Amino acid sequence: MLRHLWLALAVWGAVHPMAYFLRWLSANGWDLPGLVDAWFVTDATRGLTSDLTIAAVTLTLWVLAEVAVRRNWVALLAIPATFCIGVSCGLPLYLWFRSRPV
Repeated sequence: MLRHLWLALAVWGAVHPMAYFLRWLSANGWDLPGLVDAWFVTDATRGLTSDLTIAAVTLTLWVLAEVAVRRNWVALLAIPATFCIGVSCGLPLYLWFRSRPV
């Protein structure tokens, strides 16, 4: 049951934030440097960006450390999910991979 919740949260963590990014990109043109600049417009967005970057790096180190021990190589897919989509997708996706039956 919990495993299904991890997968549902990973899907939600991919779709929900992406809707905001796509809306911004269609309103401002598909300008990725402009999108990154928007992450640093105010102290609030700068703080949130820093928080998510630290969380993404921490999750990456955790995934690498556990994959080295558990040899669950497919769990490495959580790393590109984290940096291409976000921590809101990468963390529950990793927990989904990690909770598979042994």
